[in-house]
Amino acid sequence: MAIYLTKESKVLVQGMTGAEGMKHTRRMLAAGTDVVGGVNPRKAGRTVDFDDRAVPVFGSVRDGIEATGADVTVVFVPPAFSKAAVTEAADAGIGLAVVITEGIPVHDAVAFHAYAKERGTRVIGPNCPGLITPGQANAGIIPADITKPGRVGLVSKSGTLTYQLMYELRDIGFSTCVGIGGDPVVGTTHIDCLAAFEDDPDTGLIVLIGEIGGDAEERAAAYIRRAVTKPVVAYIAGFTAPEGKTMGHAGAIVSGSSGTAKAKQEALEAAGVRVGATPTETARLVLDRLGACRDSNHYGGDVTHR
Repeated sequence: MAIYLTKESKVLVQGMTGAEGMKHTRRMLAAGTDVVGGVNPRKAGRTVDFDDRAVPVFGSVRDGIEATGADVTVVFVPPAFSKAAVTEAADAGIGLAVVITEGIPVHDAVAFHAYAKERGTRVIGPNCPGLITPGQANAGIIPADITKPGRVGLVSKSGTLTYQLMYELRDIGFSTCVGIGGDPVVGTTHIDCLAAFEDDPDTGLIVLIGEIGGDAEERAAAYIRRAVTKPVVAYIAGFTAPEGKTMGHAGAIVSGSSGTAKAKQEALEAAGVRVGATPTETARLVLDRLGACRDSNHYGGDVTHR
């Protein structure tokens, strides 16, 4: 099993005929993703050839769903049109919208997140790399060839650190890796993914990657303490970030002690989470924890413990 995305998922790509959409649609298909169509009102009725597969272009998300049964859309449209794209997908009843686009105004993100939630559409992103279930499907821009299927679940604010941890733990493998994005407002949160991984029988350990800014990691720590039985290992980016400066993501800003890497580390460790000082140390902590779980027959069983 996996969370949110499996080999059964049928994927539309909004913006497939643009340069980025074309490039990453080809990569998603190569990873085994069932990309069933693109969406572009100006090119409806055409097909686009990707190596040995011709993918149809639909005039709307609703048309794509009706023709193919699609349940996932990946959004590659420019920032100015992203709100309309997500709203259209939610109106059409799509189950999951993965918004890759960066630079979306915060007020647009707030609006389309609320709209999608009311209509039962899960949003991942914006400004995210998407998600991948290795060996099954890839929705977004995550490289598919740097890891393999396994029993580690990964949720991360950072795309780059997602890739690094996937590569560092490539011999172990992952159930699903979810890049939730680092903007101030995102759809799917650390807590959402923690809950899904907790319920997934094929995930035995969870890796959480956070960064400075906001209180998402502190809230995740409280949730772990209350509701997560599986072992969790974490990494927080930004220990050397200067106070009051944005660092990379729009949401990565600290003020005083609020939102600092140290505060997040302390909250997570108080919840029983082991926190690495570097990505490489975090990977080593995962390997150590998996070894301990195997020794106590936890990792392969139905219930694991921190």
